[in-house]
Amino acid sequence: MPDVIGTAHPPGAQVWRWEWQLDALCRGRDDLFFHPHGEREPARSTRENAAKALCMRCPVRRECGAHALEMGEPYGVWGGVGEAEREELLHGPRPVRRR
Repeated sequence: MPDVIGTAHPPGAQVWRWEWQLDALCRGRDDLFFHPHGEREPARSTRENAAKALCMRCPVRRECGAHALEMGEPYGVWGGVGEAEREELLHGPRPVRRR
């Protein structure tokens, strides 16, 4: 049996998985894409709408949205899609609760 210890080569950084982020228009704009603690309406809708407007002009919107869905990102606006919208895309509409 040959000695294989130390002969495996790690795959290296998979740069293609995150490289799209370098071209994102939102770089450095966490204040716009992630809600601050205790944020309420109408401030939340105003912030999300501004974030989504920036997303609509972004050259990597599709990659960003796909990443958020694949990773199950729970917070923020990604690829023009907010938290509640992503939740519905991933898990379907919430059932209506009757009282």
